Parts: sequence; C-alpha cells; structure tokens
Amino acid sequence: MSTLRRIATKYTELTAAEIDWLELLATDWSLIADLALSDAVLWVPTSDGEFLAVAHSRPTGQLTTFHRDIIGDFLRDDWRATVQTAMVENRSVKASSITWYEEAPMQMQAWPVSMRAADKGQPHGPFAVVTLHTPTTAGKSESRMGAAYRACALDIMRMIKTGYFPPAGTQRGRQRGAPRAGDGLMRLDIDGTVSFASPNTLTSFARLGYRDEIEDEKLPEIVAALTAGVYDTNESLPLIAGGKIAARTDIEAKGFTITARSIPVYRDGERVGGIVLTRDITDIKQQAQELITKNATIREIHHRVKNNLQTVASLLRVQARRAESDEAKQVLGQAMRRVASIAVVHDALATGVDQIVKFDEVFDRVLGLAAEVASTNNTVVSMRKIGAFGQLPSEFATPLALALTEIVTNAVEHGLADREGQVTIAVERTESDMLITVSDDGVGLVAGQPGGGLGTQIIRTLIEGELGGTIKWSANEPCGVRVDLAIPLRWILGLEEEADTP
Repeated sequence: MSTLRRIATKYTELTAAEIDWLELLATDWSLIADLALSDAVLWVPTSDGEFLAVAHSRPTGQLTTFHRDIIGDFLRDDWRATVQTAMVENRSVKASSITWYEEAPMQMQAWPVSMRAADKGQPHGPFAVVTLHTPTTAGKSESRMGAAYRACALDIMRMIKTGYFPPAGTQRGRQRGAPRAGDGLMRLDIDGTVSFASPNTLTSFARLGYRDEIEDEKLPEIVAALTAGVYDTNESLPLIAGGKIAARTDIEAKGFTITARSIPVYRDGERVGGIVLTRDITDIKQQAQELITKNATIREIHHRVKNNLQTVASLLRVQARRAESDEAKQVLGQAMRRVASIAVVHDALATGVDQIVKFDEVFDRVLGLAAEVASTNNTVVSMRKIGAFGQLPSEFATPLALALTEIVTNAVEHGLADREGQVTIAVERTESDMLITVSDDGVGLVAGQPGGGLGTQIIRTLIEGELGGTIKWSANEPCGVRVDLAIPLRWILGLEEEADTP
C-alpha cells in the first residue's frame, strides 16, 4: 500500500475513487514540481478539520524551499487561510505575503483538486489542495525556457482544478525511461505548431536527422518526415505528436530512439494545445535489447544443460538395467535420480525469463522420481504435500531439489520397501525461514540413528553446507522416520538482516 493511500485511508474521509485519483496525480508529482520550478505539496483534509501532506516533490535542478520531507505533517497555521480558501471557493489563491519555512522565504500558491469521469462529465470536487512553494529569488531574471516551464505548469494546474489532469489513461507507477521536463519539452498550439522547444529536444531531434528549426513548425509533419518508410510505427503517433491525446510512444530513425509523451491542454472544456515531453532513450533501448539477448542465451544454455543431463540419466538407467548385481543396479539407479533431479531445475529455468524457480512445480516432478523408486521396490506409496515452497533463486533450487530427492527416495526405498505406506511433505514458509518436514510411516530408523551412507552425506552437505540450514532425523509417531529441515530465507535470497519488517 502506498504512503498516500495509507495516510488518506487512516486520517481522511476521502472515497476510494478520490484516493485512486490522487494516486494517479502523484505519479506526475515530479513533473509538476519541475515545470513550476517550485516545491509541490499535496494536502488532503482530515476527519477533524486539519490538512495533512500526502505527497511532496522538489524541482530538479532548482533550489528547494523544504530541506526535509514534509509528508505526514499537518498544515501550518499561517498557511491555513490560503489553503482553505482555495478549497472552499474552488479557485487558485496566492498568499498575500511572503511565507517562511525554516528561514527560507517563499511565495505560496494553492490550487484545488477535482476529478472528472472518463466521459468528461461534470467535475467532482474539490477534495484536496496542491500548494506550490517558490523561492522569492525565482523569476527575477527568468529565461525564456523558465517562462515556458511556468506556462506549462499553469496549464497543468488549471487542468488539476477542473479535473482534466491527470489525463484519461494515466497508469500508476513510473515507466522506465519516461521523460521528465528537463529531458526535453515542447509547447504546442491547437494545430500542433511548436511555440517552444527546449535545447534538449532540439538535440534529440538532431540525432534523429532533423536539424532545421522546430519552433513555428507543425510537429506531426516533422515526425511524419522522420518516420517515413518505417512500417511498424505506432498508429496513434500523429495524434501524440499533435498533443491531441494523452499517450507515450517511441520515435525511431537512423538508429536512434526518442520517447515522446503528450499531454493535451484543456481550458474551459476545449483543447487549446498540448505539451510534449521527449527523452533520448537510445542507450536504454540498446540495454533492453542486450538483456533480451542475454536472457534468451541463458534460457538456451539451461535447455541444453537439461538435455545433456537427461541424456546422462538415460545412459545410467540403461546401464542399471544391464548390471548383473543388485548392488550395481541400486548405485546406478541412485546416480540416475540425482542427475534427473538437477535436470528438472534446469528445465524450469529454461522456460523462465529470470533465474527464479517456481519450486512447487519442480518438487512435483521430484515426487515422480520417488514414484519410480516405489514401483521398482514393490511399494505402494501415497504422496501428500502440505503448504507451498514458493519461488527460489536458481542457485539454491538445485541443492534443495537434490536434497529432497534423496530424503523422499530414502523414505520410499528403505522405510517403505515391500509394503504400503504414506510419505508426507509439509512446508511452512515465513519471511525469515523455510521449515520442511518429510515423514513416513515405514520401519523407522535403525538403532535410532540415520545411516552413514552416501545419501546421508549428500543431504548434510547440501542442507548444512550449501543452504546454511539445519537437519534433524527423529522417530515419527507412531512409526516411521521424520526429517526436519530449517533453511534461512534471508541468507538464501541475499536479503539483509534489517529486512524483518513486513
């Protein structure tokens, strides 16, 4: 649950729809602060008549008026009149005098927040307030770009007041590579003509091959010329370039890629222009492609390793069938199962994108190996699994699969040989540990102690050595063997010890 939602749910009477809207608005909080060249704070009214800060963003590359985060703070008394007036009268209100925060003088302006349904019906609100806190030194010698930024901020604040921002289709969470104001910005007229283009935008379009002036030209025509002959472009690209719809797309040309995000500007219910943010993401696209290639290569490696291991297991199975002594057959059969259990993990890795294994699927196949052992020992065994293993990283899934293969097959091969019985595997996973119990109702331990054979040594090496866990053999009640494993998950997943909070 986000901090905004947690605070709003606990201290306010806002509806679920209003909180959803504020969360969408907060995804663009850094954009608002950057364009306004001011600290931006979102205030919500509490149940007892106070106002509580639920979002705060500082402008990138500008002096901040807040040197500490104020999320969770209540509204100061000297700001109350400005904020209350904005909300009650549903209008923008500028503080009549300079306000101070920790010896930092600032101008404060408050804007009400309303929401509007997707069908552009009547706005609902106001139900929250945005305050912009601008250093008193700002604007005295403002550049043309600074003036353009503030004009865009004014457009957005007006739309926040009337419920047109955030635009329809906004998604929660920041998309990787999304442009910020400083990456590149264009301001468009209603017909898509560029009235302002920042230097970073000019540089980005120059890399695409457009070196002429952008201002006073129609952006859709520029983009169409750059993408001519490219058949896999976004069909909505002309609308995005014209600032007519709220969307994001990539523009590719000459081996370079820029991402463009458009924000239509509405005033009095009519679209009057647009804001287009741009960013050169060529390096990001290349890195993404390299990751795709890397992941495909890793999956192919796991697939080939799995095939090779299955071939080895098949050879061991054939050799075991041809062995003359029972001891040789048993040894070769055990080796075959160990190799097959490792192959199961690599098979699971070959189908995934990352190196995380859904271990329950792996373990179900491990139980199939145990069933094969039962069939060769005249044993009728029912397998029962309680709980779930969840996901595990590959470097620990392999030793755990091999260890459980040994434990379960030992229970079938030795505890339940030539008889009918049940093997129960119970799993309990917490944030810090995984507790696994394997129990059977077989003949039990000889002399109350586990054997000292190769299987027992393998289990101890894997559980205690590779997984850093503990293992305990004991008698099961009323009969059989019980094996308890405790494996620390923080150590397995590489988490720090401080990550104990839920």
